[in-house]
Amino acid sequence: MGKLHVKKGDVVIVNAGVNKGQEGRILEVFPEKKRAIVEGVNMVSKHTKPNSENPQGGIVKKEAPIHISNLNLKDPSSGKATRIGRKLNDQGKLVRYSKKSGEEIK
Repeated sequence: MGKLHVKKGDVVIVNAGVNKGQEGRILEVFPEKKRAIVEGVNMVSKHTKPNSENPQGGIVKKEAPIHISNLNLKDPSSGKATRIGRKLNDQGKLVRYSKKSGEEIK
């Protein structure tokens, strides 16, 4: 299993599926399933019984995981979707960079 092109905290744009064009911040990544939960994207309705957290019960809207192949990083300079590459920087550290602008991704 190789490295993933996205990680927690990245701002991504959805490039396929029902949520195409939406963007959000990654809240959680599941590397073994190659899926990620993106804030405000792929919302599902979950029916819950009354419990201590939600005494009323009812329908709760929450994010469902989305496959990472449907996600592209948002370019830091242009704000458009970009692919990423990895290269060694001056300190000899492997960093991610935007293929569109060549800018390093923090």
